[in-house]
Amino acid sequence: MLFQARAPFLALSPKVVGALAAVVTVCIWTGFIVVARAFADPARAPTLTPFDIVYARLVGAALVLVPLGWWITRTARQRQREAGQAATAGSMGGFSPLPLGITVQIGFFGGLLYAMLAYSGFVFAPAAHASVLLPGSLPFWTALVAWILLGDRIGASRAVGLVLIVVGDLLVGGASLLRSDLGDGVWRGDLLFVAGSITWAIYSVLVRKHALQAVHATTAITVFAFFTFFPVYTVALWQGWVVGHVFTAPVGDVLLQMLLQGVGSVVISGITFNLMIRHYGPVRSTMITALVPGLSAVSAAVFLAEPLPWNVLLGLSMVTLGIVFGVRKAVAKA
Repeated sequence: MLFQARAPFLALSPKVVGALAAVVTVCIWTGFIVVARAFADPARAPTLTPFDIVYARLVGAALVLVPLGWWITRTARQRQREAGQAATAGSMGGFSPLPLGITVQIGFFGGLLYAMLAYSGFVFAPAAHASVLLPGSLPFWTALVAWILLGDRIGASRAVGLVLIVVGDLLVGGASLLRSDLGDGVWRGDLLFVAGSITWAIYSVLVRKHALQAVHATTAITVFAFFTFFPVYTVALWQGWVVGHVFTAPVGDVLLQMLLQGVGSVVISGITFNLMIRHYGPVRSTMITALVPGLSAVSAAVFLAEPLPWNVLLGLSMVTLGIVFGVRKAVAKA
């Protein structure tokens, strides 16, 4: 009777589910930037290196997604046997639900390279720069990669939006490049953020090219990155080939990264982003995620006391305006 009384409250409408998914996605994407900078900023005496955070991220995500990948592949192979076919579904020992070639492609760009570049960037550049150059510039790089790989056409309205994004990126990243002779190293972080955004754009276009399901793609990139990075980095640490503190840092710091960056950024936001697209569609979802650059920059100023100089504020405004402008006509037609 108790369960029956509570059941109506558990049966959420699609509208509520979509709204909750949007809130969770924006919060996690914003938190990813702020937390990553907080733990990587040399001025804060970090206990973990960028690759330590990658390590914790992959372990946290793998604890959830590796068993899920095995179950998905096992189920698919069982269906193949029942249909009298060879059980060939999946790859990488039956843990990735996708074929090996696709797993390697999307896993390299979306699972391994993106994390290594993004977390390394936080060592040099503040969170406001990451806000503009990681999620902020993603629409531009995605459009460019889709044009190259898929032959997508770019309409006039979208082109204007992309130009605004480029201008915003130049206001932020260009300024640090001009100041590279000062030796503060911010330009290195900016270049790493741009490279990270490009790798995620490549991953996104590959997912579209191969028409991959969100859960399968997220699981595959985690399986590939975990199976390649985890053993190599573990051996490198044990042998003293690299500097890392993941085995000597406070356990709480490692567990926090596993939870926030692994379970949160990879698993939960992967699911909620998919739910958001299912409810709002890709265009409206893009407009919602346009909140992330501004929210993360302001959050970094509030919680990390990072400055917001005029060029960053202007660049942030241009990028946000570019994202919204680039999708507004599509929303009007929807």
